[in-house]
Amino acid sequence: MAADQGAGFEQDRRQTKRDVFLQTMNEIVPWSHLCEVVEPHYPKGEGGRPPIGLERMLRMHFVQHWFNLADEACEEALLDSTALRRFVGIDLGCERVPDGTTLLKFRRLLERNKLGQQLFAKVGEILQGRGLKIGTGTIVDATIIGAPSSTKNASGERDPEMSSTKKGNQWCVSRT
Repeated sequence: MAADQGAGFEQDRRQTKRDVFLQTMNEIVPWSHLCEVVEPHYPKGEGGRPPIGLERMLRMHFVQHWFNLADEACEEALLDSTALRRFVGIDLGCERVPDGTTLLKFRRLLERNKLGQQLFAKVGEILQGRGLKIGTGTIVDATIIGAPSSTKNASGERDPEMSSTKKGNQWCVSRT
């Protein structure tokens, strides 16, 4: 996959931990071998839209797993993240990000043919051989929202499950 897509506009961008992780995975995962495993089951594009490249779909599937993303969330993450698009090989100037339904159909194809476990086991072996391990993560958008004071109850005592934090000059209360 093209590693320099969009690089002309990002000359001063520093490399993030996500960039380093994806670059490492790009280098050590045997993408062609994984494609060979799935290829006999992958649609050939007879009747209907032409299929998206198999390696691209595999990369998206792994991104989904590594970052704990639902189908629609993966689509959104690819639209938002240059690093993810670069890893998957999508240039928004030339093509669209595959939608959540396409990801769902691919995931179901892997499940139906019992290929998902086989693919992740192979990648796990390679990582283990290099002394590496992956824990899935999430891309989270956390927001602090205002809530009524926890002391406004009948007894006037603070709810032990409530905590507070300060956002700007305003105190906000949250349930733990």
